[in-house]
Amino acid sequence: MTNGWIDIKNTDMMLIMGGNPAENHPCGFKWAMEAKRNRNAKLISVDPRFTRTSATADLFVQIRAGTDIAFLGGLIRYAIENNRIAKEYLVNYTNAAFIVKEGFKLPDDGLYSGFNAASGSYDKSTWNYEEGGDLSGKTDATPTSAHATPAPPASAASGQANPQTPSQPGAPAPPPALPPNVAYDLTLQHPRCVFQLMKQQYSRYTPETVERITGIPKDQYLKAVDLFTSVRKDGDMKKVATIIYAVGWTQHTFGTQIIRTAAMIQLLLGNVGRAGGGVNALRGHSNIQGATDMAGLYDSLPGYLKGPVPDDKDLATFLKRTTPTSSKPSPWDSMNYYANTPKFMVSLLKSFYGDAATKENGFGFDYLPKPGQDCSWTHIWDDMYNDKIKGMFAFGMNGVMIGPDTNKNINALKKADWLVVGEIYEDETSEFWRAPGITAEEQKKINTTVYRLPCAGFAEKDGSMTNSARWVTWKYAAVPPPGQARLDQDIIAQIFLRVRDLYKKDGGKFPGPILNLNWAYADAAHPPLSQVAMELNGKALADLKDDATGQVIKAGQQLPGFAWLKDDGTTTCGNWIYSGMWTEAGSQIQRRGTEDPSGMGVYPNWAWSWPANRRVLYNRASCNTAGKPWDPDRKQIWWSESASKWVGNDVPDFKPDSNPKDHMGPFIMNAEGIGRLFAPIGVLADGPFPEHYEPIESPIKNPLHPEQSNNPLVKKFKTPFDKFGSPEEYSIVCTTYRLTEQYHYWTKNNPMNVQLIPEPFVEIPVELADEKGIRGTDKIKVISARGTYIAKAFVTRRLKPMMIDGKKTYQIGLPIHQGFRGIGEDEGRNARTPANLLTPAVTDPNAHTPESKGFLVKVEKA
Repeated sequence: MTNGWIDIKNTDMMLIMGGNPAENHPCGFKWAMEAKRNRNAKLISVDPRFTRTSATADLFVQIRAGTDIAFLGGLIRYAIENNRIAKEYLVNYTNAAFIVKEGFKLPDDGLYSGFNAASGSYDKSTWNYEEGGDLSGKTDATPTSAHATPAPPASAASGQANPQTPSQPGAPAPPPALPPNVAYDLTLQHPRCVFQLMKQQYSRYTPETVERITGIPKDQYLKAVDLFTSVRKDGDMKKVATIIYAVGWTQHTFGTQIIRTAAMIQLLLGNVGRAGGGVNALRGHSNIQGATDMAGLYDSLPGYLKGPVPDDKDLATFLKRTTPTSSKPSPWDSMNYYANTPKFMVSLLKSFYGDAATKENGFGFDYLPKPGQDCSWTHIWDDMYNDKIKGMFAFGMNGVMIGPDTNKNINALKKADWLVVGEIYEDETSEFWRAPGITAEEQKKINTTVYRLPCAGFAEKDGSMTNSARWVTWKYAAVPPPGQARLDQDIIAQIFLRVRDLYKKDGGKFPGPILNLNWAYADAAHPPLSQVAMELNGKALADLKDDATGQVIKAGQQLPGFAWLKDDGTTTCGNWIYSGMWTEAGSQIQRRGTEDPSGMGVYPNWAWSWPANRRVLYNRASCNTAGKPWDPDRKQIWWSESASKWVGNDVPDFKPDSNPKDHMGPFIMNAEGIGRLFAPIGVLADGPFPEHYEPIESPIKNPLHPEQSNNPLVKKFKTPFDKFGSPEEYSIVCTTYRLTEQYHYWTKNNPMNVQLIPEPFVEIPVELADEKGIRGTDKIKVISARGTYIAKAFVTRRLKPMMIDGKKTYQIGLPIHQGFRGIGEDEGRNARTPANLLTPAVTDPNAHTPESKGFLVKVEKA
C-alpha cells in the first residue's frame, strides 16, 4: 500500500477491482465503510461476480476476468478527453513533460519498438528519454508518429558497427542509461512528450472498444469512469480517490501492467501521496508484505535491492549496474534515494558475514549466489519435473494446492529424491502421493523420501508481522508449541549448524558462505527473533558522527535509521527499509500508543511503519509546488517558512530542508524524482505503457490486434502437462477466489470452519445451468485442458452471461480452499479435487505470478 488501511477512511472515492475486501479482508473493509458513512465517499465495485463488496457499492459493473487494462485504459482516455486531470501535479510531479527518444513505437500491432521474435524479448533502447533542455512550445520539424514502425539505426543501415557493441568479443554490451539532462516540454504539446504518447496510446480505448473487450455495456462503463473522475471535475484538487486491489489483478500474465495502469491513473488525477488516495494492495496473509520485504522473491535482496547476476564479477560491477544516477530536467532537483545503494548493500553484507566481510574481499560479495536462470515459482516445478531439482524444503508453503497446474506439481514431486515439509497439519504437498487418481501400485513406484517436520502455528510463536499498510507490529506467543513441534527459526538454525559442522569436519565445495555466515545470537540453536529484529535494524561498528547535528552513535549501538548507513563497512543492516524499527530507544514495533493528533488515523506511536515510520508514501505530493496542502482540511505535511523545513502530521517522505523553490521531485525513489507515466528502460520487461493483452486462454482474439492477442513475452513450458485449451472446446471463462469462512488451505483442518463450508462448490449462472440442465447441488465437472474439478453446482444470479465482441460468454467461479487433505466432512461423497488442477502454468514476465484468475473451461454434469 502507498497509504494504509485506516487511511481509507479519508477518501472521497473508491475504485475496488481485483479484490473483494468485504469478504476477504472484513476487518480492514470497515475503513471503507467509515469513508462512506462519514465522508459520503462513493464506492465503485468492478468484478466478474456480484460480491458482498459489490453489495455495498454505489455502482457495480460486471467485467470479464482478465480485461482490467482495457477498463483502466479507457478511464485514462476519458479523464484526458474531459480535462479531469490534475494539471499542476501532472506537469511538475510526473514525467508527462519528458520527451521520449525518436524511434519509439506504440503497440498498434501488439508490439512495442525493439521486439525480437527469435529471443522473445525487447531491445529497450528506444524506451528512453531524449537528451536536451527546455523544448516548451517547440516541436519536431518532421515529427515521427509513435504509431509508425521506426527505421533501423543509421549505423545498422550503413553496416557500421553499433557504438554500443562491446570492444571485446563475448563481453556484454553496456546497458543503455537514462540521460542526466532530459528534454522536456512544460506545455505538454510536443508530439513525443510522455503526455502526448500516453494520449495516443489510449485513444484506441474508446467506450465501444472497452465494451467489446470487457463485456461492460457502454452506458454502464461511462457511468463508472464519469463517477471516478468526478473528483477532478471543474479543476477541483481538494477531493481525492483511492484504488484498491488484490490478487484478482496480480494473477494474470499482465498483472504487473494492470497495477501500473492504476498507478498512472492516480498520477494523472493527482491522487498519489495524499491522505485518502494512493494505490493500495490488499495482502492475502498477515505477513505477505513482510515476506517480500525480506526478499521472498528470487531476484531481489532484502529491502528490494536488486539481486546479483553472473555478469556481476565483483561488488564494484554490481553497484555500477544497480545504482541509478539522476535523470531529470536540469532546472529540477532529484533526491534519487537509490543512489545510496552502496551504503545499503555494504551494510547488508556486513550483517550477513560480519568480520569476514572486508573491503579487500568486496565485503563478501562473492559469497552471494548469482543465478543465471529464472528461479521463480513455476520454473522451480518445471525444473523439478525435468530432473534439474532433486530436493525441496517446503515450509508453510503448500505447493501442490497453490499450483498452478496441480497435476504437474504432483508429477514433479514424484521425480524428486527428497522433500522436507514444515507444517502444522498433514497437507497435500507432504502427501502428494495420496492424490486422487494415484493407485496403490503407482504409490509403490514413487521413491521420493518425505520428511515431515511439525512446526509451530502463528499463535505459538512470537515475532513481527508486516501488514498491507507496511506497519511492522510485534506479536507475542499465546501458547507454547504442542508435543514435538518446534519454532521455525529453531528448525532452520539447527539444520544450518549441522551443515556448518559438516563443512568444518569434511570440507566441501565453496565453504566460504557457510563457514563465514554471521550467526551471533545468544542461543545459536534457538535464535531469539528480537535479536534478529535488532540485526535487521542495524548497528554501528565504529563511532559515527553527524556533522550537521553533532549527534554521535557509539560503536555497538543500534542505528536510529537508514540515514546513518555507510558504505565503508562501519555499519551493519539486515534490511535498510527496516532500519529504525529497533533503536537504542528500544523496540518501536512493540509500541501501542493510541494518540492520533491529526484525527486522520496516522497513529504515529502505534507500532512502526517502514520507511522511517512514514504512514503515507510520497507525501510531498500532498502539497502544491509552493508547499501548501492541496486540501487544508486533510493536512499531512507542509513547508514551514519559519522553520525552513517540512513539518506535519506524518514523517515527511522527502529531504527535510528542500525548499519548494528547488523543485525537488516528490517521488524520491525514482532517478527522475517524479512519478512515471512512461516506464523507461530497465523498469518493465513488456512495455513502457500498459497494453491490453488477452489471457493465454481467451474466448476471443484481441480486438486491438488479433494477430498479437497475448502478451508476447509470456513463456510456455514444454512438458506433457503444459496444455492449453481453445475456445472452440473450452468456451467458459473461469476464475478462482477465497471465502470468508476459510483461510487458504489451513482451516479445512478446523471443525468449526468445515461446518461452515463443508464441501467445495462451483458458482454458475442461472442461464448456463438452464442450458446444461443443471440444478443447484447437482454434482458437476469443471474441465480445463489440464484437469477436472468436481463439486456441487451453486446456481446463482451473481454471475451473468456477457456479450464479448459479439459472442455470448459465460463466467463461473470456484473457491480455492478444499483439497484431498483436511477433515472429510462428507467422506466418500466428495471428490476432493484441488481447484488448481485447472489453472495454467504461465506467468507475468515481470513478477512471475501465475495466471489463476482467467482461463477457459467447459462444464458437464458429473
